[in-house]
Amino acid sequence: MPYLSRVRLNPLRGESRKLLANPRAMHGAVLGGIADRPTGERVLWRLDTDNPRRPMLFALTESRPDWTHVVERAGWPDAEGEHAAVRDYAPLLARIATGREFAFRLTANPVQNTSAPKAPSAIQDKRKSEVHVRSFRIGHRTAADQLTWFLKRTEGWGFAVPEARTDPAVPGIGPLEGAVPAREVRITARHRQSFGKGGRGAPPVVLNTATFEGRLRVTDAGLFTQRLLGGLGPGKAYGCGLLTLAALPEGP
Repeated sequence: MPYLSRVRLNPLRGESRKLLANPRAMHGAVLGGIADRPTGERVLWRLDTDNPRRPMLFALTESRPDWTHVVERAGWPDAEGEHAAVRDYAPLLARIATGREFAFRLTANPVQNTSAPKAPSAIQDKRKSEVHVRSFRIGHRTAADQLTWFLKRTEGWGFAVPEARTDPAVPGIGPLEGAVPAREVRITARHRQSFGKGGRGAPPVVLNTATFEGRLRVTDAGLFTQRLLGGLGPGKAYGCGLLTLAALPEGP
């Protein structure tokens, strides 16, 4: 039975600053909340820092977690309020149906695979000389490329992003030929992080992330549920791929 958790973090504490700065360290802290088989189940997590004074950790786990260690070392253990909220995910999953719409948020790692990067790093340049070189996984860096990456994959994830609800065109002025209609999605945050993966001499991990928010419509309930639980895109161990949903206000 899956559970969705929300944990409050105190950015003034030393342990919290370590977790906020290093996705690898945060991944270890998240796995520490799973009692039975932390490396044997799919765990998704995301860090929301809309308010830098009150960052929030979200985590989706198969088994019920315990976040005592995070609260005590990186939260407000003696303050009032709900430090770690853990909710059964089954009621939300039961509401998923083809045609239903939700508000959503996703932090993803938009990437492309190419054998000829435009600006290769020293390591990539060295690998290009190898006889059997594999393609490189390169992170998209511009907002336009990141948004295109996202919209091209929604069908394979079981949902669509509807066209933006805008005012009708001025009479006599139609849409431009070849213009792509705007969609109900926007990028609210973009980050580039570099951190160690562990081991001497190992190259750092470079992560380009984008946070997408908007409205989606479920097109394949089974596939959408599968991706919701399994995560979207690469970089899942480093805080990418967790899609969260919220009910939309009822119409008039």
